[in-house]
Amino acid sequence: MKTALLRRIVGIGFGLLMAMLPASMLLYADEIKAAPPPVSQPLVSEGMLAVSLANSLGIDSTDDDVSAESSLGERGIAPHNGWIADYPVTPDIIAEVRQSVLQAVDNDKVSLGRDDAMRIYGEVLAGFGLTVRPYVASEAASYQPVTCDTYPNPATISSVYSGEGPPVVTYYCPPPGYYSYYTWVPYPFWWSDFWFSGYFILSDFHRHVRIHNRSVFITNHFNDVRHHRMFRVDPGDRFHGRSFAGIGARPSRGFISTGVPRSSHTIFNAPRPASPAASSAMGRGVGVGSGSRSGAMGGSGGFRQGTGGGSRGGGGGR
Repeated sequence: MKTALLRRIVGIGFGLLMAMLPASMLLYADEIKAAPPPVSQPLVSEGMLAVSLANSLGIDSTDDDVSAESSLGERGIAPHNGWIADYPVTPDIIAEVRQSVLQAVDNDKVSLGRDDAMRIYGEVLAGFGLTVRPYVASEAASYQPVTCDTYPNPATISSVYSGEGPPVVTYYCPPPGYYSYYTWVPYPFWWSDFWFSGYFILSDFHRHVRIHNRSVFITNHFNDVRHHRMFRVDPGDRFHGRSFAGIGARPSRGFISTGVPRSSHTIFNAPRPASPAASSAMGRGVGVGSGSRSGAMGGSGGFRQGTGGGSRGGGGGR
């Protein structure tokens, strides 16, 4: 009897407390769930993803990019064009690695079930602040913006560009003064509950960033010091299957040959010591190059097809 009365008193007290809370507090969880991605996608190198994934799947125990990429590549776990240590992880790469993990499980290359492997992969991505998942055609987005001018607030985007410099990867249309520096990649995906028809990536970039208290070099330029040659991974070419091959690349006639033996290891996955001087000189710069290969800004704020065969874009929505 006393226990029942005590429970009733506690229940009434809790109800009064909830009634006193403002409505904004009661909707706090929904607001978190509905938050759109930041203007600048968190930068994670493919090498760091490989290290974390190899350790988490129990395939390798190492903090070396090349060792982790090689161990994963031996099991068929890699993006389509292979692991390129300093290249940033983008939504399409996330999907390609995800699919390769599933294939490795199906081929008994990983001693885990599909569910466990996907759970681990999701945890690895979440640890880097990436909540990206592939778009499935049967899924319907509840909202899509009409033009780049309507979502999100252009003033918010411009303030990021002026304060922090142009992001290497962004899901939103760049301000007019920057869009020529970007390549539009028409790969649809979800960020949490937000659907995007593709993403924008600088056509040329080289940045030093800190990820998990580690200095990491993010670039699409690679220097062959022995032969005094510079190579560039074109984001548009990479998406369309014609690019340089990294570690664990699947056989394909579309890969561009460097003419350098073991270039997938010695050039595109070579260790790169941190350089504070280079970071200060290039940290916020757009980089060299002629700008976007895939699109030009249309008058309505959306992207129209350009010389590089780009596809129509326009941000994303919830």
